[in-house]
Amino acid sequence: MTGRVMQGFVVSDRPNKTVVVEVERRVQHPLYKKYIRRSKKFHAHDAANEYKVGDKVRIRECKPISKLKTWEVIARAE
Repeated sequence: MTGRVMQGFVVSDRPNKTVVVEVERRVQHPLYKKYIRRSKKFHAHDAANEYKVGDKVRIRECKPISKLKTWEVIARAE
């Protein structure tokens, strides 16, 4: 199954087999034309518990694993 792929930083690895990834994007303000940073957190499946806080990772959309987890970690991003 191919889904959207995003890149972000791990901000929490407390839950078992789960990491919380913060993805940041830049959008232009409609009136002032200045770029603003917008971020969102995603819960992603990490079966081996190998990713730690601060790691830059790529996540892919997948079928729902639990109530919050619909993403899985692909690999570390460079």
